[in-house]
Amino acid sequence: MTTYFLRVRSILGRFLKRSAKPGSATVSAGSHTRSPAHSGQIFALPRILWIERMNLRFDVVWRGPGSLRAASATALRRLGQMRDIALPSQCALCGNLSQKVLCAGCDEQYWNQTRTRCPVCALPVPVLAAASAASAGAKSSAHLPCRRCMAEPPHFDATIALADYHAPLDTLALDLKFHARLSTADEFARQLHAAFEGTNTEAPDVVAPVPLSPRRLRTRGYNQAWSIGKPLARRLGSFADATLIERTRDTAPQAKLDLDTRRKNVGNAFTVLREIRGQHVGIVDDVMTSGATLDALAFTLKAAGARRVTNFVALRTPQD
Repeated sequence: MTTYFLRVRSILGRFLKRSAKPGSATVSAGSHTRSPAHSGQIFALPRILWIERMNLRFDVVWRGPGSLRAASATALRRLGQMRDIALPSQCALCGNLSQKVLCAGCDEQYWNQTRTRCPVCALPVPVLAAASAASAGAKSSAHLPCRRCMAEPPHFDATIALADYHAPLDTLALDLKFHARLSTADEFARQLHAAFEGTNTEAPDVVAPVPLSPRRLRTRGYNQAWSIGKPLARRLGSFADATLIERTRDTAPQAKLDLDTRRKNVGNAFTVLREIRGQHVGIVDDVMTSGATLDALAFTLKAAGARRVTNFVALRTPQD
């Protein structure tokens, strides 16, 4: 595998050197991530940042002024297609051979859920409630908040969720969060983008992850929410900012806390580091349980002048 890695890096480097001119761009694989200006730098060789098991993922960084040549981008796409054909992996759910994170069967079975969800908190809306709302003359039950959001509106405006947090989909989130299976983040981003396109809503101006505390980030080595948010922002055409929000205190893990304790736990735990007045902000996380963290984030963002806050979460924990 090491020999293959070095060979691919060498071939890719030679190709990009031939196709680049002095004054190429500062680009991070097509995303709109924040980076300082590097005036006067010439095109630099790409760096392959990590390899995950049998799935080779290339995160190529170019440094220098200008823009990325279309030929180079096309070459990268073709290289990725060749990788998928030559190195098929296992489906993350059923274990069958697959060129993607999920095989076609699991993709069809688990992502295309037809449950009607509250557009604000993404909890499933009971079928009877949706039917009665529609019969009462509402334009569309899909646009109606659930009773809880109508009685006590959260600070965020909308939530996009792919599916409920239950077996076997929970293994995807756990593998991403605790076992660094970062290819799952790309799958989540792809599906979240497809789900958002169906809402006919303007894309966020900026996309940011739910921040981890410095201690937890050092322990884990990465923020799983940013692993989803970066490719999602690229698909949405939004600006991606990993450091827009800072966690100002290290809160206790939310998993085993009740709702009231969760709200107190994350109160005044965040601060906004940049100007967002009048902007639509997208917040990304892997799992939404009670919504207390996202509500606290939205409160902080709205206080800083955000016009709208939309949550993008891969999985939503159903409420009893």
